[in-house]
Amino acid sequence: MSDATALIANIPLDELIVCPQCDAAYRFKQPKSGERAVCQRCHKILIAPRHKAGKHIIAVSIAVVILIIAASVFPFLSISAAGRSNAVSILDAALSFTRGPLLVLALLTAGFIIFVPLLRMLLTLYVLVPVVFNHPPARHAMRAFRLSEALRPWSMAEIFALGCAVALVKVADLATVDFGPAFWMFGILVVLVIAQDGYLCKWSVWNSLEHPEKS
Repeated sequence: MSDATALIANIPLDELIVCPQCDAAYRFKQPKSGERAVCQRCHKILIAPRHKAGKHIIAVSIAVVILIIAASVFPFLSISAAGRSNAVSILDAALSFTRGPLLVLALLTAGFIIFVPLLRMLLTLYVLVPVVFNHPPARHAMRAFRLSEALRPWSMAEIFALGCAVALVKVADLATVDFGPAFWMFGILVVLVIAQDGYLCKWSVWNSLEHPEKS
């Protein structure tokens, strides 16, 4: 056993923080607001507290929920060719294959594009709103936040946006494509989701749920 390993082994568990990416262990020291604690081995950000971050994330989550609902029903694209035109929403496109063997694909598409991001935002609000406004954590808040993090890889709004961009390049030479209001909503939605994921300090959330009286 090396000296560093022996030193870590003698530190109480509640005074340690472990990198979720490379499992390196460090003695816990909370950085000041605006500072960051970064893993020296893999450079993963461990703690990044920010002033009023909770309220900002709540505001972004509410905006994302509104945009997801609106972008699901408003026209996403309208295509005109040979004197004929058609407008379609994201939900219409995802559910257009609900007959036959493509039903599973349609449901998965709608889930990854719409329902998973929506569920993540609702779970985030469920967890953060009581804590940020100095109330006891909601019932099963830890499970809700754990589920929200587990759904992160399955939230594929940005993948859908990239796929649309590739498809539009190919369709542009064959037909006239006009962007509907849902297209711009979806673009803003993707930016907000990425910004929220980068702004959220998971350690701060877990600490607030485990020690609400100290947060």
